[in-house]
Amino acid sequence: MTSQSGFNYIGGTRSGEGEVRLHSLDATTGEALPGAFHQATAAEVDAAARAAEAAYPAYRQLSALRRAEFLDAIAAELDALGESFIATVCRETALPAARIQGERGRTSGQLRLFAQVLRRGDFHGARIDRALPQRQPLPRPDLRQCQLGLGPVAVFGASNFPLAFSTAGGDTAAALAAGCPVVFKAHSGHMATSQWVADAILRAAEQTGMPAGVFNMLYGGGVGEWLVKHPAIQAVGFTGSLKGGRALCDMAAARPQPIPVFAEMSSINPVILLPEALAARGEQIAGELAASVVLGCGQFCTNPGLVIGLRSPAFSAFIQRFAARMADQPAQTMLNAGTLQSYIAGLTRLHAHPGIRHLAGQPQLGNQAQPQLFQADVGLLLEGDELLQEEVFGPVTVLVEVADLVQVQQALGGLHGQLTATVIAESGDLEMAATLLPLLEQKAGRLLLNGYPTGVEVCDAMVHGGPYPATSDARGTSVGSLAIARFLRPVCYQNLPDALLPDALKNANPLGIARLVDGVTTRDALG
Repeated sequence: MTSQSGFNYIGGTRSGEGEVRLHSLDATTGEALPGAFHQATAAEVDAAARAAEAAYPAYRQLSALRRAEFLDAIAAELDALGESFIATVCRETALPAARIQGERGRTSGQLRLFAQVLRRGDFHGARIDRALPQRQPLPRPDLRQCQLGLGPVAVFGASNFPLAFSTAGGDTAAALAAGCPVVFKAHSGHMATSQWVADAILRAAEQTGMPAGVFNMLYGGGVGEWLVKHPAIQAVGFTGSLKGGRALCDMAAARPQPIPVFAEMSSINPVILLPEALAARGEQIAGELAASVVLGCGQFCTNPGLVIGLRSPAFSAFIQRFAARMADQPAQTMLNAGTLQSYIAGLTRLHAHPGIRHLAGQPQLGNQAQPQLFQADVGLLLEGDELLQEEVFGPVTVLVEVADLVQVQQALGGLHGQLTATVIAESGDLEMAATLLPLLEQKAGRLLLNGYPTGVEVCDAMVHGGPYPATSDARGTSVGSLAIARFLRPVCYQNLPDALLPDALKNANPLGIARLVDGVTTRDALG
């Protein structure tokens, strides 16, 4: 560690003006780890936002190829981090080394995916409608549109993915790809991890000649409000609780210049078990579903928190099998003490509700999370009971038995927006699944058949978003290449000479990209 270890990252330099010192903790023992981190002052938040603002004009005007080189360089720096880095992440999060190594691969893979997006050029969204001077009754001017980066973006690190949704994670990668400098707010649960990654980003920035201020990072629980309200910030990326995300949305909307907040917040990810599937492979489904519920100690935003089945002998048998599988699941250490306390509070509310009964799970004692299974009366869903809508972050799920297809539709109709919705079906169930599909399309961003939602592929087609409160804006995604669209805005150029147009819109098509020209997609140059 350098003499500036624990300092904030501002405009390519380090700053530690604040008197408040923060300590990272060992997630398993609660012991303070070596070193301290300087909570950013209001002046340092302002300086970081101003540094990003100053970097924006030069950074957004770099060619997409230059930005791609930067993202590839970050990925290479992350991949090169050694065992000391992995050990640090493990101590801060209690996640096993294999999980961290896999998540690092996903994180560097995200960066490389966005580099590919930049090189292929479709993100430009180039549209050209050439002038029609002879058109009657009025001529048409030359109109050309492409996408440009919004400006500096504030990104908040998530607790449950210390790499993939954190310092160099999806929001940061998407913003940088879009041409937007980033001010990153480090998560208090893995500040040392964030420092390792921030150093890697800055090494990559230096190697590729990026402007100072392209990436900045701040420590401290009190800096978020200053950051979101800062006039230089033009968008926010957030992954976390509904309470935290909604607060940021409200702050951003109340600014003199409101800005978009792309917040991923709360989802219970319903799984609907159809009769033929349970009759054919109920025991297999019980094992697969239990594994999904407890994967990573249930600390996934796509964790299946609600399981719906139609009343039948097969579903009754499934309940017994599933309860037995859940009872056999071992306790696990959670990301931090705060996460465990929130989990315990959620379990307490479930235990206390008269319409919910406990089916399986050891009493919640000690400093590890015990997997739990509950069953709720269907009336709670039909009547809109808010407790069943609340995400309990951890290895727990709730079963609901419904009478028939109509009651499934009624139950789903009352659900809030979700990241995912899953249907487990056999061929004989597909007619029923087809009936449910239009309703599920209105409720979730990703629909699964015969899979489990706790795996999120990083690719072009992925949607990790959904109607509120799953996210604050259902039109976007925080995973996959479409995530770049959140940090872009369209600009139209009317009657500009070719020399003044962005390369994406010039007649010669110097980028060689596909463009919509007079309603036809083509890569041809224009005469």
